[in-house]
Amino acid sequence: MSKFSLPTETVELPSKGLLYPESSPLKKGTVEMKYMTAREEDILTNNNYVQDGTALDRAIKSLIVDKSINYDELLVGDKNALMVAARILAYGKDYPIYWDGQPYTVDLSKLDNKPIDEEVFKNGNKVEFKLPNTDNIVTVKLLSHADQSAIDEEVEGKKKIEPDSDYSNSTRLKHIITSINGETDAATIRDFVDNGLTARDGRWLRAKYNEIQPDILLTHQPDGPGSEEVPIPIGIGFFYPSLST
Repeated sequence: MSKFSLPTETVELPSKGLLYPESSPLKKGTVEMKYMTAREEDILTNNNYVQDGTALDRAIKSLIVDKSINYDELLVGDKNALMVAARILAYGKDYPIYWDGQPYTVDLSKLDNKPIDEEVFKNGNKVEFKLPNTDNIVTVKLLSHADQSAIDEEVEGKKKIEPDSDYSNSTRLKHIITSINGETDAATIRDFVDNGLTARDGRWLRAKYNEIQPDILLTHQPDGPGSEEVPIPIGIGFFYPSLST
């Protein structure tokens, strides 16, 4: 079988690899990705994959050169960085957006990774907090692709039973928290979130999680440096330019 040489790019992970176990190839903090080919475009346009929401993940996984990498292990913020890199490799760095009714072009290659405090992750993916309202001690982990998939599946399952309810916040906390006052039992953690976590502490914990989470900064200053930062909308046009409006 013929071998074809494809250009590749090295993507720096927002986590710098600090949260992965020593045995993981993600520990080095970078991922090599190849340029998109017709195979990945077929994945992105596969109607079955689009319908079940797996098209993007399948395409990104196909672009990763090192097949020993466990895609499920990827932290959500690191996966976001790979998504942006995949878009650049596929269709270039220029991404047209509309903000306040005006068209702008974002240079995706200039997006920075969010600064992180490496000291926070001295114990890897295990961060301890003392809740300000109740003094309970909780440890949390940063969510992986597998964790987020499990959360989405659980929330969707609950919605089928109670269509008018939204359990996304509490379900997410049940997966983020790994111990409460030293107790690591999953049932204890779920009981704590439902019956022992005050709204104030829950809001504070979600804010702290967002603060420490490694990620790529998906913001843009439409009026140049120093102007107001606005979020970059990631819609269908991100990977399907012909469908942009």
